[in-house]
Amino acid sequence: MSDDRASRRLPVLISIVVALMLAIAPMPNWAIPFRPDWVALVLIYWSMNLPRTYSVGHAWLIGIVLDVAHGTLLGQHALVLSCVVYVTIKFHLQLRLYPVSQMALTIVPLLGLYEFLLFWINGVAGIHAPLATYWGPVLTSALLWPLVTLVLRTVPYRSRASHM
Repeated sequence: MSDDRASRRLPVLISIVVALMLAIAPMPNWAIPFRPDWVALVLIYWSMNLPRTYSVGHAWLIGIVLDVAHGTLLGQHALVLSCVVYVTIKFHLQLRLYPVSQMALTIVPLLGLYEFLLFWINGVAGIHAPLATYWGPVLTSALLWPLVTLVLRTVPYRSRASHM
């Protein structure tokens, strides 16, 4: 039973680890304000497609890992990713109806919420950064959504319902 459960979750966990690696990969200084929110994109995708398996608790744990990796306030990304995943799960049935091109436009408010909450938390903590570091990733992430969707659709996963 536990081997079967692990075999179902391993491809998804690998995609999350790859997203974490992309989130901390070095970039040229001119490109840093436009770094896509890889972790948010991957979590939005999995919470939209497997809402009962990957939910707010997983987002919280992955956010803590991202906080430690970035060296930011502990709990900052955890709180923000949890909020974004909650909204995604709340509207996952409506979001999944759109074709990928239109879904990229519906992802923009989720990513905007992600960046706004980060901006707000940093403002409360007295951490100031240029606005491009908050709103540049929304644009690049929305543009990369079709590619992320295309890649993650090839990941072989089995939901709990298909196994029963």
